[in-house]
Amino acid sequence: MRDFVLVTGMILETGPVSDYDRRLVVLTKERGKITVFARGCRRPGNKHMAATNPFCFGNFKLYEGRTAYNLADVEITQYFEELRTDFAGAYLGMFFLELASYYARENNDEVELLKLLYQSVKAIIKENLDNELVRAIFEIKALVVNGLFPGVPTDMELLPATVYAVDFIVNTGVEHLYTFAVKEEVLSQLKELCDRYRRRFYDREFKSLKLLEELCEPG
Repeated sequence: MRDFVLVTGMILETGPVSDYDRRLVVLTKERGKITVFARGCRRPGNKHMAATNPFCFGNFKLYEGRTAYNLADVEITQYFEELRTDFAGAYLGMFFLELASYYARENNDEVELLKLLYQSVKAIIKENLDNELVRAIFEIKALVVNGLFPGVPTDMELLPATVYAVDFIVNTGVEHLYTFAVKEEVLSQLKELCDRYRRRFYDREFKSLKLLEELCEPG
């Protein structure tokens, strides 16, 4: 009898393989970032077609192959369908997925990163939240979760409200991150901080971020 592996996670990336299969990259609570092959899911009418797209979050039933996992079944609990009609939100979400994939490793404890990703994508689809603030919170908290946050730069003159916001992001649990708003001048400084951290810690550009910034350019 085949032994199955049960994991909870979110699909970060998908790509076609042969005529009808897909290769998935999934961030899981139990096994970190893993590769999963979904055989036949691109066939018309296949029950897994909708469940093997980016952002899908749920429970995956897998069996192990020689170098990757294979999908036996899946129960999606959140599709984030709202992003299908929100282009700016979708690109922001893709940036979150890409950044999570950059950080995550197989067999690492990625529970906090998965929680952050899930809560952050949920925040994108909330109408009362500013997506630029959501992005700043995600970027700063991702550094914290991965043990890279260097603290507030001493060579920047930051408003007390900005320092307070950063301290809140650093020390607050993921479930309660997206519960505040800031004034425009504070948001501007948070974005400046994120730009600085990005130049310091990342050794490549993120395609989704470039597309997002092009989409949001004035005019």
